[in-house]
Amino acid sequence: MWFKHLHLYRVHSAPELDSETLASALDEHAAKPLGNADARRLGWTAPAGRLGSGQRLHEIQGHRLLSALRQERLLPASVVKEEVDDKVADIEASEGRKVTRKEKTALKEQITEELMPRAFVRSQKIDLWWDTRRQLIGVNASSRTRAEDVLDLLRETLGSLKVTPLTSQTLPIRAMTQWLGEAESRPADLLLGDQVELKAKGDDGVLRARQVDLDSDEIQQLLESGRQASKLAVSLEGRLSFVLHDDLALKSLRFGDALIEEADHADDGDDALARLETDFILMAQALSDDIPRLIEWLGGEAQREAAAQPDA
Repeated sequence: MWFKHLHLYRVHSAPELDSETLASALDEHAAKPLGNADARRLGWTAPAGRLGSGQRLHEIQGHRLLSALRQERLLPASVVKEEVDDKVADIEASEGRKVTRKEKTALKEQITEELMPRAFVRSQKIDLWWDTRRQLIGVNASSRTRAEDVLDLLRETLGSLKVTPLTSQTLPIRAMTQWLGEAESRPADLLLGDQVELKAKGDDGVLRARQVDLDSDEIQQLLESGRQASKLAVSLEGRLSFVLHDDLALKSLRFGDALIEEADHADDGDDALARLETDFILMAQALSDDIPRLIEWLGGEAQREAAAQPDA
């Protein structure tokens, strides 16, 4: 149950709900099978899957774990186009006339509606961690768009929710570039990994490097030419490693061996549900300790007026 990615948000205000009330609200917005006409749907599911007996909320020491299930029908545009082309050809051959653009659009809508119930369904579970003490939310999603979708669902579930993306006083791209170019500027507990993405200020595109020595002369020369680090692999004392992005997203998260071993040696009695909760609380505590440290290295958290921000 270890997160792979993390998009972070500051909670400015949210309804104060106890666990029982929140669990009931999640049940009201639970995931349901897609109807024949539904292209996609998002609802809450059990983080433990079938092992959780339908339990959609796990709350331990102020840390909440929720999971959203995103279902989407896959209907390739090429399949629709082929059907439309065949239908157009039949009409033109039988009626001896050209099919208008308006008619083609109507045919496309009709064929899409007919094919949708037979389309394959792709399901994706997206986990959300809510630190109620630090008023921080982290979404385990590969993209910010997916994270925002889950926040919209949470907002609908709660009735209201004001959050903004977590931001720092120093822009990550500026701090990462400095850490990369000036070894003495790196915090004592921060170590560089072996991958980086360098952006040019002009139109020279993006350079990506993996499994490289980031202190090499080649990397330093690229920095001297004006490139900036938009992504940088770092680790914190071997406890947590990730690729830091210029929007403060943490990707390719990996937790330290000591933490994983602690989870492995926990006395959960081979109970899968207990194991999930053990993994979650150890992960949540590590994140709640290390994220503030990262923000401190980035000059502290930028203060944003919640009233001036959209509910997202």
